[in-house]
Amino acid sequence: MSPAAPTGLSAPTLPSLSKSELPALTNQALEADLIQISATLLARCWVPATAESCTGGMIAAACTDLAGSSNWFERGFVTYSNAAKTELLGVDAALIEAHGAVSEVVARAMAFGAVRQSHAQASVAVTGVAGPGGGSADKPVGLVWFGFSVDGVLTSEKQHFSGDRAAVRAATVAHALARLDQLLGTGT
Repeated sequence: MSPAAPTGLSAPTLPSLSKSELPALTNQALEADLIQISATLLARCWVPATAESCTGGMIAAACTDLAGSSNWFERGFVTYSNAAKTELLGVDAALIEAHGAVSEVVARAMAFGAVRQSHAQASVAVTGVAGPGGGSADKPVGLVWFGFSVDGVLTSEKQHFSGDRAAVRAATVAHALARLDQLLGTGT
């Protein structure tokens, strides 16, 4: 029996993707990246894992939107809170305290943790400020850190996307998959 919600609190409703987010998950470039990624992973007998904060599972959703993904996709971690990053991925809480959740070191730790906590040989991790609030002078809205682990090699990079929350999240998904495709050696 699962625990009941505390008295006076109702269960949260989960938002669906907005109309502006959906096209980003179905555009031709994204689909082409996913087809190449899946072919490469299948050829190597590899599976990827995702570790997502600001995208809330949208990268995993894009992967599993491709028919046949059960043959090549391992799992996704939605680690929106700092506690989730620590509990699910093993990100050291001291790293988050020292650098903030939106940082290179946390993105790398997320990518490493996604591989360690799964059967994956590759991972992509994202942590950023999607907005509209939450930004600061050194971490503005649209800043996203990416972490990748491919066959034990960790890399990271940051991007700054413009637009509203939906645009930042959609751009993050597209960039994450395009870059993963490149790191797997299949992209241009």
